[in-house]
Amino acid sequence: MDKQTARKTLIEQRLNLPDRLQRAEMLQRVLRIWLVGRPDTVIGAYWPIKGEFDPLPALYRWQEDALLAPSLGGWPASADAPPMAGDSLAKQLPRKIGLPVVNKETRTLSFHAWYPGCPMAEDAYGIPKPKDTEQVVPTLLLVPCVGWGPGGYRLGYGGGFYDRTLASYTPKPVTVGLGYSIGALPDLQPEGHDVPLDAILSEQGVAWPL
Repeated sequence: MDKQTARKTLIEQRLNLPDRLQRAEMLQRVLRIWLVGRPDTVIGAYWPIKGEFDPLPALYRWQEDALLAPSLGGWPASADAPPMAGDSLAKQLPRKIGLPVVNKETRTLSFHAWYPGCPMAEDAYGIPKPKDTEQVVPTLLLVPCVGWGPGGYRLGYGGGFYDRTLASYTPKPVTVGLGYSIGALPDLQPEGHDVPLDAILSEQGVAWPL
């Protein structure tokens, strides 16, 4: 398989999906259900580009759910909303969402806390990133997929950022690929540096493991 051609074709198809909104709504539900019962309190995600699925609405709901769960350190369901806001409130949330910040020298990613309305800046590639928020270490990492193949291997943009980042983590976080079902590539062959994902979710449900 010519990965460069496959990558370009799949991105064009994704951008031109006539029912992308409906697919996104379905994948939001799949992701929310998949997260139920997970023990994670820090999840790394991404800012969507090039027609990627946006995981942040589902993650914000996941974060909000913890505010109503006393067992997770949240406020009682009957309590009024807490008076604090902004970064002060974000630091008190029992669950945290992290977005990637690129290290240009090592070509790896670190994750910094994100919450709706937090200050943002553009990284070296023009992608929004949290500005001056705390660094977090995710135990679950949501990874955007251009495509994926047998064994949980992912077709990304070719930069290798996620593979290098995962190699630097001890212990390694659980990795979950997110993408639309058009990205399934039965003939995708992994390369030596490729790190398989632990699971892949599409709008049709769990695509990997089968």
